[in-house]
Amino acid sequence: MNTETVSASALRITCPKSDLASSLSVVARAVSTRGAVQVLGGILLQAEGDRLTLAATDMEISIRASLTGDIDGDASVVVPGRLLTDLVRLLPDNTVTLAYDEGEGVLAVTSGSHASRLNVYSAEDFPRLPPLDVPLQKIDASALLATIEKVGRAASRDESRPVLTGVLVRFEDDKLVMAATDSYRLAVKETSLSSSGPELDAIIPARALQELARLASGVEEIGLGVHENHIVFAAGDVWLTSRRIDGQFPNYKQLLPESFEIEIATPREALLEVVRRAGLMAQRNAPLRLRFAEGELTVSAQTQDVGEATESLPIEYAGEELEIGFNPDFLRDGLEAVSGDTVQLKLINRLRPGLIAAPDESFWYLIMPIRLAG
Repeated sequence: MNTETVSASALRITCPKSDLASSLSVVARAVSTRGAVQVLGGILLQAEGDRLTLAATDMEISIRASLTGDIDGDASVVVPGRLLTDLVRLLPDNTVTLAYDEGEGVLAVTSGSHASRLNVYSAEDFPRLPPLDVPLQKIDASALLATIEKVGRAASRDESRPVLTGVLVRFEDDKLVMAATDSYRLAVKETSLSSSGPELDAIIPARALQELARLASGVEEIGLGVHENHIVFAAGDVWLTSRRIDGQFPNYKQLLPESFEIEIATPREALLEVVRRAGLMAQRNAPLRLRFAEGELTVSAQTQDVGEATESLPIEYAGEELEIGFNPDFLRDGLEAVSGDTVQLKLINRLRPGLIAAPDESFWYLIMPIRLAG
């Protein structure tokens, strides 16, 4: 410990730059960028024993991380988040010291020959975060994150419809069910777990789950708990809390057609590559056209003043010729979400939704068609 002591209203920590930079980069993802409330643009620094806890929130999600260091004092302070994160990453020495004294009202940052003084906010103005001392149930991280990756992309970004910006997360004994829709497409994934999951049936912001996927990369288990209207996730030394979204999620089972007129199985990678290439020419909301004929699928796109593309690949199809249009990005997302080598395409007609599915996993991706001219 430092021989120099500090008052109870002060804080001093010396730690490896790499540890501090890593924790700041994780927590900074929850810093608010809207600027309406200045303190939400900050990161809370708080000493807890021999650890320094860092926290940030935008009032929808919060992220907390902690690290060890040579710590003296127990004061708390809020520092401009992006500024401190960028500064620490660029410091010249492998060690950094942060020092705060309430009387001075600044955070002093020193590293090697560098010295900075950052204006700060009062910790009393920082929102009270949900508690972390809730019972946690361990969930296999790979199963949870793989399900998020498949489903999360189908959630809406339209904040005027908050329910659709979330993902329905439900545990049914030893099965995890997730569903998301933006009203133009619907993704549903059922994942078997090695043990029963917690009692949870909630709409969680898609952004929160996507942030969880980033910060939990590499961990084996994720802890999940519930506190009132918040969901708590623990991944190693990082904690993420998210509010639940109030409202009624659409009954996705009613949205899935019971039967289809056309069902085709084809190699996923070959179809995906064709869709990616042709999709480059589908701009300004132009559709990607899929024409099914005997033994052949032709994918084409055309945008005025941009160009056109046409490409065919063999398929096992012997029905009547059918042409249907889809949003190229939505179609690509659905194909990318299938893990196996084979993808199933299920269609009714050119005006009804199409379904992308995987024969060896419980995953469904329903996509609305675009009406074609002519």
